[in-house]
Amino acid sequence: MRFITALRIGICVVVLGAFAVATQNQFGVADVYRVTFAEKVRVADTLLPSGQYEIRHVMEGPDHFMVFRQVGTKHPIDVRAKCTLVPLPEKAAQDQKIYELNTANERVLHELIFKGDRAKHVF
Repeated sequence: MRFITALRIGICVVVLGAFAVATQNQFGVADVYRVTFAEKVRVADTLLPSGQYEIRHVMEGPDHFMVFRQVGTKHPIDVRAKCTLVPLPEKAAQDQKIYELNTANERVLHELIFKGDRAKHVF
C-alpha cells in the first residue's frame, strides 16, 4: 500500500516537472510573456499604442517569431515580428526593453530580454 502511494507521488512529481520544462524551449526562453509599453512603440511595421501586451514566442522550423497581442481592450491588436535569438552569457537578471529611434522620432523595438532567459530576442 505504501509502495503504491509512493509510486503515485513519484508520477506526480515527474508530470509536474515535464510541465515546467515544456514552458521553455532549447534556448531557455519561455513561450509566453507579458510586457507593458509606457509609450507608443513600433514593432515590425506597426506602431503599437501604449499598454499591456501578451507576447507568444512561436517557432516555425528554424524561424522565430514573437506575436504581440494587446490585452485589456475591446479590439486587441495582433502584430507578428520575426526575431533572432541571441544567447546570453548567463540567465538574464532583469527584464529589458531596448529601443532605437527612427527618423520619425518613434521608438522602434530592437531587443527584448526577459528575466531568467538564457537568450535575448533581437528584431
